[in-house]
Amino acid sequence: MVITGLGSVNPLALSWPETWKKLIAGESGIARIARYDPVALNLETHIAGEVRGFDPANWMDAKAARRMDPFTLFAVASAVEAVQMSGLPINDATRDRIAVIYATGVGGLQTVVESETTRVQRGPRRVSPFCVPMLMPNAAAGHISLTLGVRGAGMAIGSACASSNDAIGMAVAAIRLGWADVVITGGSEAALQPVAMAGFNQAGALATKFNDAPTKASRPFDLNRDGFVFSEMGTTLILESEAYAQARGARILAELAGYGASMDAFHLTAPPADGNGAVRAMLAAIADAGLVPEDIDYISAHGTSTGPNDRTETLAIKTVLGDRAYQVPITGLKSMTGHSAGGCGAIEAAAGIGSLLDDILPPTINYDTPDPDCDLDYVPNVARRARVSTILSNGFGFGGHNSCVVIRRYA
Repeated sequence: MVITGLGSVNPLALSWPETWKKLIAGESGIARIARYDPVALNLETHIAGEVRGFDPANWMDAKAARRMDPFTLFAVASAVEAVQMSGLPINDATRDRIAVIYATGVGGLQTVVESETTRVQRGPRRVSPFCVPMLMPNAAAGHISLTLGVRGAGMAIGSACASSNDAIGMAVAAIRLGWADVVITGGSEAALQPVAMAGFNQAGALATKFNDAPTKASRPFDLNRDGFVFSEMGTTLILESEAYAQARGARILAELAGYGASMDAFHLTAPPADGNGAVRAMLAAIADAGLVPEDIDYISAHGTSTGPNDRTETLAIKTVLGDRAYQVPITGLKSMTGHSAGGCGAIEAAAGIGSLLDDILPPTINYDTPDPDCDLDYVPNVARRARVSTILSNGFGFGGHNSCVVIRRYA
């Protein structure tokens, strides 16, 4: 399987090329929440990764956009960009063989909150008839199909923070099984509602110590990390069978070589201390690619900036790679983008592709004080010139989901 297009709307930028520039520059997209006053709402966390300056009319019909939740808007916008980059022809001869397999961890939470507020304050008859079509998790896949006119298989994947990688994995399976020649895949999230922030605060998951220094708040693998920074985004990849891409003369960006997944069967929100679920998913992805651990020369980490995740992911990487783990560079992209649940795996895979194309590794910013339990090479603070060939991109989520993909330089 090969990748031919990328698109992204996220806290850093509203296109993939601009996003990549800012990732390489080590910029942070984290800022004080602007759409509501977190202090007035008594929230402990005042910061997030918000998409700013987004005008749906730049990507889609304005009337259709009014009937989409933000998580769908971001998905459609990034899908339009990815298709444009890929040069994918969509017409009567091709549309039935183009699938959409798209992920979200939460779905249309803004629509849920706004519709319930309307029901309480104004009565049930004032709730929009578009409420359910806007909040349902498959709305992103459905609207991508409608906007682009593709009619192949369609699926919505929801496995928390592993969702995007699972969507990519299902896209690989769809092409291997002959269901499609092309799959539009990725993930989106737009759940920065006060109720979600409060819930994560109550669970002790969000960063609270950096409200006055937002860009410093997301700090994967750093000793002083104190939780993740919630964000929103949509990122899309175009996957094609190699034969199909070659036949149409597409520019091939990279190879999607393998996918692996596992469940922890341990705890709904915490990983096992030995990281065995992550280990099994990583090994499965490597094996699916027909490789061995020694072939991995770069890792795009899940790296949430929480104590347990970063510690157990580091241990899992050591278990998989052995002593060689200390020679393999690792990037915690969430240091710049924040953690968007269903959207994070796709942007981390896209960044891996950028590294293959440009021979540069984005940094893990805010890595100021090493944690003795996190003692690997996290490409601290400054991008690094390096030629890598085989990337492992990790995604681990609530529910005990572990999902990994292997991306390889296309020869």
